[in-house]
Amino acid sequence: MSAFDQQLATLKKEMTVQGRRVLELCTQAVDCFFDSDTEKAREVVHADEAIDKADVEIERASVPLLAMGQTDEHAIRGVLTIVKVNNELERIADAGVTIAERVFDPRSFTERAPNTFRVMANSVLGMLRDATRSLERQDAELARQVLLFDDTVERFKSEILLDTEMQVQTGAFSAGFAFRLLAVVKAVDRIADHATNICEQVIYLRRGLIVRHRPDGWSDPESPE
Repeated sequence: MSAFDQQLATLKKEMTVQGRRVLELCTQAVDCFFDSDTEKAREVVHADEAIDKADVEIERASVPLLAMGQTDEHAIRGVLTIVKVNNELERIADAGVTIAERVFDPRSFTERAPNTFRVMANSVLGMLRDATRSLERQDAELARQVLLFDDTVERFKSEILLDTEMQVQTGAFSAGFAFRLLAVVKAVDRIADHATNICEQVIYLRRGLIVRHRPDGWSDPESPE
């Protein structure tokens, strides 16, 4: 095995570990929000420090690979994928921290998030889990399945936004709780967006297909672009 292949294999392992860290952080963030658990929220914020550190280390380790004169297209795509996905994972972790930080709100709310939000949050965590698995396995088909689910998450978000507006109008939700809920919904939606970005990179890595920037949503190109 060449020096390039050895270093690339090491980076792939580090990315797998980073993906698991991020999934765990986001899972705990969602749990602490529903449970109003400030101790677990502090753990989420603290866990982000290790993710930020790994993010910098992975990026620094990726740069020398691009200077090793590799000419194989798939190998080069492998490095580019690591660089891009590394950034996506760090942003996902930031969204998880945003969710956890809402638990520190000093105001006391008696309202509870609608069941639809729990379904949305669990669905997005599933997307993130499958996105990291697709990266680890370089599974373009699993990545495709994640992309196809993105529209469902958007429908959940639209339903929650409309329902929250109606609850405020009827007085069932206070304005403070509504703003808190909407901030968390947007953070969960960002996690879904970044998860789909990861899956787009997996498809690019495996098939050389660029499936982003499509105004009509995701589709499967017939040939590489």
